[in-house]
Amino acid sequence: MLWLALGALLLAGFVFLGRAGGKPGGAGDWRVLGGILAVAALTAAAILAVRGAYLPAAGLAFAALVAATLTRRPPAVRRPERSRIAMSEAEARALLGVGPEADAEAVQSAYVRLMRRVHPDAGGAPGLAAQLNAARDKLLG
Repeated sequence: MLWLALGALLLAGFVFLGRAGGKPGGAGDWRVLGGILAVAALTAAAILAVRGAYLPAAGLAFAALVAATLTRRPPAVRRPERSRIAMSEAEARALLGVGPEADAEAVQSAYVRLMRRVHPDAGGAPGLAAQLNAARDKLLG
């Protein structure tokens, strides 16, 4: 009976993944499948514990916790590289609000002043902060 229930749960998981759309084999598929396996392992551990098989139940419970922990990790966030934001020196000066005669100290001062306003930790936009970084790197690099 237990194997029938686990097989039905596994089949339901595959049907769910098939209907989810998108490209199969993506990172989201493994997270969903890991969650389904965690639930199945925890259910099997509970049934084994009720029947008195405590050692296999403990092993399955541990496996369920590991699978559940792995499915909770957020996907890696890719941030744009500074070198990918291409801008001319004139665009960089206009973005920072400095003229052609501005020295390194004036550029850094303008960068710090603007970054305090638009930094993502202060409620600003990550894209604008990346543009300011690229402008500073262009003028100081």
